Amino acid sequence: MEKRKGMMKRYYLLITALLLMQSVMGQTSFSTKAIDQQVESLMATMTLDEKIAQIEGTRLRDIMVDGKVSLEKCREHIPHGIGHFCQFSSGQELPPEELRDLVREVQNYLMTETRLKIPAIFHEEAITGFATYQATTFPQQIGMGCSWNPDLVQQNTSAISKSMREVGASFALSPMIDISRTAHWNRHQESYGEDSYLTSRMGVAFVQGLQGDDLKTGVAATVKHFAGYGTKNNSVKELYEEYLMPHEACIKVGNAKSVMPSYGTYKALPISMSPTMLDQILRKEIGFDGLVVSDYGAINMIYKKYKRAPDQMTAGAMALNAGVDIELSSPMTFPYLKDALKKGLVTESDIDQAVRRSLTMKARLGLLVDNPAIGKDGDLDFDPASNRQLAYQSAVESIVLLKNDGVLPLKKSTRKIALVGPNASTVHCLLGDYTYQAMRAFWKSAKFDELNPKLVTLKEGLESKVGRKVKIQHERGCDWSAALEATIDKDGFGDDRLSKLKMISVQDLPQPDLKRAMKIAKESDVIIAAMGENIYLNGEGRWRKGIGLPGQQEEFVKQLIATGKPVVLVLFGGRQQVIADIEKDCTAIVNAWFPGEEGGNAVADILLGNANPSGKLCVTYPRTQEKKEIDYKMGYDADDQPQYPFGYGLSYTSYQYNNIQLSKEAQLTDKAIEVSCSITNTGKTDGAEVVQLYISPLDKNTTMKPIQLKGFQKVKLKKGETKEITFKVSPQVLAQYKNNKWIVEGGNYAFKIGASSTDIRLSASVNIKGEPLELREGRKEFFSSTTIQNQKLNK
Repeated sequence: MEKRKGMMKRYYLLITALLLMQSVMGQTSFSTKAIDQQVESLMATMTLDEKIAQIEGTRLRDIMVDGKVSLEKCREHIPHGIGHFCQFSSGQELPPEELRDLVREVQNYLMTETRLKIPAIFHEEAITGFATYQATTFPQQIGMGCSWNPDLVQQNTSAISKSMREVGASFALSPMIDISRTAHWNRHQESYGEDSYLTSRMGVAFVQGLQGDDLKTGVAATVKHFAGYGTKNNSVKELYEEYLMPHEACIKVGNAKSVMPSYGTYKALPISMSPTMLDQILRKEIGFDGLVVSDYGAINMIYKKYKRAPDQMTAGAMALNAGVDIELSSPMTFPYLKDALKKGLVTESDIDQAVRRSLTMKARLGLLVDNPAIGKDGDLDFDPASNRQLAYQSAVESIVLLKNDGVLPLKKSTRKIALVGPNASTVHCLLGDYTYQAMRAFWKSAKFDELNPKLVTLKEGLESKVGRKVKIQHERGCDWSAALEATIDKDGFGDDRLSKLKMISVQDLPQPDLKRAMKIAKESDVIIAAMGENIYLNGEGRWRKGIGLPGQQEEFVKQLIATGKPVVLVLFGGRQQVIADIEKDCTAIVNAWFPGEEGGNAVADILLGNANPSGKLCVTYPRTQEKKEIDYKMGYDADDQPQYPFGYGLSYTSYQYNNIQLSKEAQLTDKAIEVSCSITNTGKTDGAEVVQLYISPLDKNTTMKPIQLKGFQKVKLKKGETKEITFKVSPQVLAQYKNNKWIVEGGNYAFKIGASSTDIRLSASVNIKGEPLELREGRKEFFSSTTIQNQKLNK
């Protein structure tokens, strides 16, 4: 009887824990009773070979001959089925209908010729759009980070999801939510910047748009890279408070059910074999109950790169035991799991757990029903007008106006424009890494179609928008860099693909003519100098020597400045590029990042005043090329000020902040602390302002960072209009990780509202009372809610 009571007690504790986990900020269970029954019934009939096949990925190229699916290759390579087909579209150059038919052909083989008749998951990159031929190319994530517009991110990924489902894809290896605090990192461009709160908001929006209300019709998001990739992650406090936050938010708020560990290490162990990361932190502490997929080749690195295993069999066993469920992109170590099982390195229960999660994901995606819907019949359009409008709006909002001495927007009296620089008339400055075009150029060393989708250069954008009275003269003037000025990570890539990529980017371009460029510059009313990077100077596997303007570009800009004509510097690229020596002499500076297919139109409209810039930096813009991490939360040293601070960005109008309202006292147990203010557009142009809420501890003995973003809202204001904004902030956002616990401490705090992290317009303090509060269930509250009320302006 006592034994039965003990069992019942443990059962109720388990149910209570599960309910608590599922209730966290809308997080729902990965599985259901019906799915469990279906999966268990299926697994009961599976052989070990069939089980292992479901936890492996492969490539379409392995079953194709001369561009066609080969049934003979299918029978040879995937006789027992397969878990995933990896990057299935970016390796092809197929119109949407042909891609859909290819997916259907492969799925037909799996559902008719294999014993279990289980379809595969087709997955692809989606960071800047569905990475496939003819699909919309959105701005790179660092640009979208500067939009500070989660709603726009969600609209974009909802459109991406629709296109992916139309060809039968149901799983994406996106978003990347790593915190990046140095522009030297070659994958910096894929991040949403240096702040964990902003990254969390954008990441959750990405996941929610991609997945929709139901995974049976949406696309499963994979949040990556877990955790602390591209930065220092060996401080436990920093790891928990900062680097884990976007992952935790995407899981608990966004309901993400797929996670990818990073290539990096934690406490000297590769993440792919780290039980601390993948079991203790991810599953037990955060409460993740979904699927863990490896990064491409990451498990093999345990053996080959990190030398932590004597062979591939042991590497695969280590990863499985740590918590990796599926090996991507090719079966390199998991095929040896049969041998590992015989040697006692893994158990059948370990394998079954991974298979169970793989099949559960397929069930959630609607692939285990009778006659699953694979793709959409009829003609398909991956770049409809609605998508192009989203791409345009995204580019406009991602552009940051860094400096303006009054030359912008260009005056109507402007008659001669000198458009110079290597990025003035090229599509290669529009494309971030993991766009379809960049992947095809880098991985395949193949030229891509610039017309499908149509990629709009800055020259084309300007020419289509200026009046007949305006003459635009164009000359490159200099190359991106005469030397390659980038090195490839040969450990991971091992060839000379960078030089091939450079040749693709300069193919059909005339040699730059410096003499002519200077001539048209001297004859102009204004000089637009389009400088910066392209896809061979920035991206995974590509490392530059520094972060200044590449090659001779800075010297070219200095010569343009010497003409005495106003110079508008337009910067393209995936990172902040140090411009300290020329910044003061440029009349205006516009940072366009990698703005996607509508980049040329967006930049042109900003320059001409057809659109008002509203982007704010999601990173600190450094003044030097020193290799160090920058965290605005620690404050900037008086003798080491950045070129531009986090949150900074100019507009063609002006905004006035007034009337901050904040109670002087609050309790740690309060559900929310309200702080409000009004904002007025005091200029002559309609615009949008990113109102930023920061919190700073005022007590001397605090262990919190000096200033932290804890809320923001992008507010559209017509000229002369006033709006009142209210932030509702849970005291839980002040939580710190101390002694292996989440603790919220009372004390005195300043609530600061401003236009950047250093441009604080309003501030008020509150004394939060109560004994330190332990969050036994971990963080629940990530985001402050914001309400906006219109008010009439007193005229």
